[in-house]
Amino acid sequence: MEANTPTEIAIGQVAWLKVVEVNHLGAFVDWGLSKDLFIPFAEQHHPLKPGNHTIVKVYLDNQGRPAGSTRIDHWIEDTATGLKVGEKVSLLVAEQTELGFKAIINHQYWGLLYSNELYRRIRRGQALDGYIQRIRDDGKIDLSLNQPGFNDSKIDGVAQKIVSQLNENSGFLGLTDKSPPPAIYAAFGVSKKVFKQAIGSLYKARKITIEAEGIRLAPDNT
Repeated sequence: MEANTPTEIAIGQVAWLKVVEVNHLGAFVDWGLSKDLFIPFAEQHHPLKPGNHTIVKVYLDNQGRPAGSTRIDHWIEDTATGLKVGEKVSLLVAEQTELGFKAIINHQYWGLLYSNELYRRIRRGQALDGYIQRIRDDGKIDLSLNQPGFNDSKIDGVAQKIVSQLNENSGFLGLTDKSPPPAIYAAFGVSKKVFKQAIGSLYKARKITIEAEGIRLAPDNT
């Protein structure tokens, strides 16, 4: 799923929008309508500059007019209700932390994508689909880009792709369980966790050997 475009924005949603003007009244951002969306100074988390992008919450002001706010913490809740583990959700990547990336779930709740579980690069302002990985005791949400329930048949399918790639590359592939997630995703379109499970199954079946620089088809399989 690509980043939000202004034509997709509705009241109550959050989006990554471009600042087009700043004057004595406040800031204005492009949200796809002929009249730009107004962000009062009081609703700016930090000073906005024309040409920059920022995450904006679209709301109705006291007079019933659409307005924007970059004080996202005032609008997005730390704990979620009505969600379940494994559920597919829409995400907007908000900011990077020491652990990973904070993302806004369904325009309403905060969640966290852990860096060590990401299999491709993501960026602030990116809109994408994700899944509820864990609901912690304190009600906070851990997220994943991997669809839960990757069963044995799917692992077998990935393993077959690995063997095919090995056959096409003279029996050697320069990837291991220590390779960076983006490299694994570029080669097979799966997470590092799934790749490790697949090569683990191949190794146990004695179809491959694991070397420092990569994996190799076992002699009996070449």
